[in-house]
Amino acid sequence: MKKISTLLVAGSLAALAAPAMAQDAGGNFDGFRLQGVAGYDALQAGSSVDDDGVDNNDQSIDGVVYGVQAGYDFDLGGAVVGLEAELSDSTAKTEYSNGDFEGFGFGRVDAGRDLFLGARVGAKVAPDLLLYAKGGYTNAKLNILSNDGTTEYKQDFDLDGWRAGAGVEYAINPSTFMNIEYRYSNYSKGEVDFDGDLPDGDRFDVDLDRHQIMAGVGVRF
Repeated sequence: MKKISTLLVAGSLAALAAPAMAQDAGGNFDGFRLQGVAGYDALQAGSSVDDDGVDNNDQSIDGVVYGVQAGYDFDLGGAVVGLEAELSDSTAKTEYSNGDFEGFGFGRVDAGRDLFLGARVGAKVAPDLLLYAKGGYTNAKLNILSNDGTTEYKQDFDLDGWRAGAGVEYAINPSTFMNIEYRYSNYSKGEVDFDGDLPDGDRFDVDLDRHQIMAGVGVRF
């Protein structure tokens, strides 16, 4: 009788432990998440812009992009849907090459902060592996670098557009994860933002493409 009781207790403990072990071994794609991101950033003139005829006017600028991203996911079993927001900055800028200015069509600028608000949807191809696509609204700034020798002028281009991308996310454990993704952004509207009390300029059409390859590491709460 004692042996039977011991076996029953052991079996009960094993049954209780199994779900916990499965959770530890599998992925967790549910709840609030926060992560740091970094990668390669390239901005270039879009398909409706052609300034090849302008000497030393680059069609693209590139650099390192870095930022922070927050989101909330709903794990539906085989699928995951979620919302996310991101704030990033970039080192991409126009430069001088052998004394010649490379203008990029916007004048002398560097890439400023970039805001993204959007959603993503994914499929779990394994308990700890998620393939996903994302899309949403993006707003970026190009900081104008100009002065007359004594005064630095404070204005920038404020650009509105959309972003789409895809990536893969790996759940290291239920509370930490890493991912890598590619995303494309297109900016089609812009305006000049002036510092101080001057009103913003009128909105105008632009065509600017952005390609980014990003990697991130984050935590879930």
